Amino acid sequence: MTFSIRIALAILFVDNFVVGAWNAIWPASFYANFPTVDLTPPFSEHYARDFGTASLAIALLLGIAAVKPKAHFVIPAAGAYSVFALPHFFYHLTNMVGATVGEAILLTTANAAVALAGLLIILLTVLRDRGAVRRGSAPARAVR
Repeated sequence: MTFSIRIALAILFVDNFVVGAWNAIWPASFYANFPTVDLTPPFSEHYARDFGTASLAIALLLGIAAVKPKAHFVIPAAGAYSVFALPHFFYHLTNMVGATVGEAILLTTANAAVALAGLLIILLTVLRDRGAVRRGSAPARAVR
C-alpha cells in the first residue's frame, strides 16, 4: 500500500510543481496557454504568481511525503492539497460559462480526480497504519 501512496503523492507533486512553477515564473504564459484558464476572470499577474508559489509550497509538502511516506508527513501534505483541490473542483463545476462540452468534461473529470486523490491518500495511509498496528508492528516500521 505504501507504494500506491508514494505514486499518488508523486503524481500530485509533479502536477503542483509544474503548474506552480509555470504560474510563478511565467504567469502570462500560463494564463494564455493552459487549457480552460482563459475561462476565468481577467488575468492578474499578482494572483497568478501568488497561486504559483502557493502551489509550489504544497508541492514541497507532497514531495517530502512521497520520499518519507510516514503518516505524520502524508496526512498533512494530502490534507493541505485537499484544502485547495476540493473548493477548486466545486468552483469549476459551477462556473462553466464559455466552456465547450469537451472543456467542461475535461475540467470536471480532471479536477474531480485530483480532488479525490488527496482524500484517497489520507484514507490509504490510515488503513495502512491501522493494519500495521493490528499485525503487531509499529506504523513507522511498516513504511520504510
